[in-house]
Amino acid sequence: MAVHEHPHRTSGFHLPSFRRDRTAFASEPAVSEAADTHAAQAYAFASLRLLTGFVFLWAFLDKTFGFGYATPSGKGWIDGGSPTKGFLGSVAAGPMESTFHSWAGDTWADWLFMLGLLGIGLALVAGVALRLAAVAGTVMMALMWIAEWPPAKHLSDGSPSMSTNPFVDYHVIYAVALIVLAAVAAGNALGLGRLWAKLPVVRDHGWLR
Repeated sequence: MAVHEHPHRTSGFHLPSFRRDRTAFASEPAVSEAADTHAAQAYAFASLRLLTGFVFLWAFLDKTFGFGYATPSGKGWIDGGSPTKGFLGSVAAGPMESTFHSWAGDTWADWLFMLGLLGIGLALVAGVALRLAAVAGTVMMALMWIAEWPPAKHLSDGSPSMSTNPFVDYHVIYAVALIVLAAVAAGNALGLGRLWAKLPVVRDHGWLR
């Protein structure tokens, strides 16, 4: 019976090999760098989420109480003013001009608009229900984009529209930002996203995340 030699199975004394240790040591900086990059991205998205949330919350508060910025003092929602009458009533271009004029100042439009601002703002600041916030915010921004109608070079009275870009304006940027924040689960950092995702109703219905 032939005996096959196995040169790698010698029983002599071996010096310890540091090859594996060197490989592990060399990979540690790469792992640390990747972790740092991931953390930086998470906090960057969290910062974007908080700032965007504040934009929506501030709009709600200013229109409700009339802080004297976009909404004059004494003309807030609590003073009997309408959050939609001024904006929708001044629409002067686009395919829905007459429709927006008919909606301006309606109670249902005021409530829907203000609840949208409040709900989206709170969701973003807390880092919860970002998918719902993205859908609601995108619909709101789309309607506001149509109301301003950037493609128009002239308003309905013939005056220049002063549009700076026929397609992309801040409404489009906000909508894309909302979608991105929901896609990357931006509520997990500096927010309640992880706790929210653990709720049974949220686990069972992914669209609530």
